[in-house]
Amino acid sequence: MSGDLDALAQAAGIIRHFHDGAGRATRAPDETLIAILAAMGIVAETGAQVRAALKRLQAGRRLPQWAVATPGVPLEIPVRGPSDWVLELEDGQLREGRADGVIVLAPLPIGYHWLRLAGARIPLLCAPRRLPDVPRGWGVMVPLYGLRPVGQGGIGDFADLAGAAESLGRAGAGFIGINPVHAGFPADETNFSPYAPSSRERFATHHVAVAHAVPPDGALIDYARALPAQGAALEAAFLRFEVEGGDGDFDTWRAAEGTGLERFATHQALAERHGPYWPAWPAALQRPDSAETAAFAAENADRLRAHAWRQWIAECQLGAARAAALRAGMEHGLFLDLAVGTHPDGAETWADPGLFARGVSQGAPPDAFSPAPQIWNLAPMRPDVLAARGFAPLARILRRQLRHAGILRIDHILGFERAFWVPHGLSGAYVAMPRAALLAVLKIEAARADAVIVGEDLGAVPEGLRDEMDASGILGCRVAMFERDWQGDGGFTDPADYAEMSLASFGSHDLPLWRGWRAGTDIGWRARLGSLTTRQASEARVARARDVAAFDATAGTKAGDLAELVGFLGRSRARLVAMQIEDLLGAEEQPNLPGTIHEHPNWRRRLPVAPQKLGETESVAQTAAVMARYRS
Repeated sequence: MSGDLDALAQAAGIIRHFHDGAGRATRAPDETLIAILAAMGIVAETGAQVRAALKRLQAGRRLPQWAVATPGVPLEIPVRGPSDWVLELEDGQLREGRADGVIVLAPLPIGYHWLRLAGARIPLLCAPRRLPDVPRGWGVMVPLYGLRPVGQGGIGDFADLAGAAESLGRAGAGFIGINPVHAGFPADETNFSPYAPSSRERFATHHVAVAHAVPPDGALIDYARALPAQGAALEAAFLRFEVEGGDGDFDTWRAAEGTGLERFATHQALAERHGPYWPAWPAALQRPDSAETAAFAAENADRLRAHAWRQWIAECQLGAARAAALRAGMEHGLFLDLAVGTHPDGAETWADPGLFARGVSQGAPPDAFSPAPQIWNLAPMRPDVLAARGFAPLARILRRQLRHAGILRIDHILGFERAFWVPHGLSGAYVAMPRAALLAVLKIEAARADAVIVGEDLGAVPEGLRDEMDASGILGCRVAMFERDWQGDGGFTDPADYAEMSLASFGSHDLPLWRGWRAGTDIGWRARLGSLTTRQASEARVARARDVAAFDATAGTKAGDLAELVGFLGRSRARLVAMQIEDLLGAEEQPNLPGTIHEHPNWRRRLPVAPQKLGETESVAQTAAVMARYRS
């Protein structure tokens, strides 16, 4: 069966042969291919099933699955023999014709269109060739959750974000960046990672600013206390809203949001009743379109209205924060972050189960530090279903974020080329993604929102992806601690040699801070947690000391001088520079330690300065002065 299985896997887009994170040539075993095919809805357990599935796939590929067009350029679609066709433009206009061998379409307007012929529908994506150039600038990345200092307690909210944006904008920053603010799991006080959301199309209500008393809880956020208190305060605020007669703007917004919002609100109400994760619910309620689910929604209309209101107020406050940033002089305003995936048991997968592959997780192949694949516990979208729907699910997610973002970061944009799927209990393999189509959707939505796109292109970058990003006007990420001559002596790269089409930074939320990197704080954590032996930790500290000395030699950052680091980044060719507020405030402990959940206080550290005062700190003022010298 192996030869037929290879052919079927290839036809389905599974990449069996690849190099892992350590550069080792790898061949995915048959059981991995069979499991991934099953996650795509293809049964391939016997030779007969494999051959039948391959025949079906080949028969369904006689026409292109999708096509990308460029404004002002005719589009050619190859067909077999004579065919009548109908073109449905995004605005509803129809064009018709007949062709033999090839359909030649007149230039299309930017947007999403459909070509119907021979019983098939082909999505046509007309995207600008390139997004506009980004002027040189700089900004500050802040942990939204940590904007509440110790004296206030609770979780940083959108009002705190507005205050921080105003303060940093007055200081000269061109943007303020935050962690993802996707909807999470209010009923699970242990699941607060912003990178494992319940839904990327909706927003986190624990960041809604609402009046309630939260006692100070120390330098670390206590979510077990803060989340229930926030939920009670939201409920009280909604009851006041209703008693005061509501708001016509809310009703208009809710009606315009349609089925998508109603399904999300239904999910949230069900989660209140049956728990945060839908696979544990009664079987009939696990389906959004069941009669039982419809009956629940009708019987609990007040709870659906409450959850719809929470989304409305979240969007209103996020929009207000963006407006505050722009009023303060920020060129781009808010820099939002799109998580790479969604939790397999959250609102997004419940509302649209056919879009997501089940029984597999997104992840990464083994690397030099781990013989096992990384498993991120995130549900991957099926590329075949995305294409069949004209890539509308991705467009909706992007559009939601771009309502409020002047800059949007795409976490792990490598997944636009290929995604690593790991079946439960097995090794993984890559699945090819429709890169040109996904980038086209990204460009369409960014162009319509007049926004900048940054793609996190770190790790084993597939060949050609960075060239395509550059040609599309999408910025990459250049993290100073990783920018080295890896093929030569390992020396650090001079900032004059950074890629121009990039955002430069020293680190990120997943990496050591400037002071922590120099001190080896992350190494100490891993040694205490047992992921490094005493010997490995000692060797890592020696290597880190060499790296620090080498970086200082390149950057001129003698004795860890922060101003020199700022100047190093400011001199780079990168269009944008991002500084982490923790570095500017002299912190040593990083926000998140990858590979840990609760062993390290991830996503819990507070900033020592009130959000409205961040721009008034000496280090921010010094940073603004240095950036003004190099970035103007």
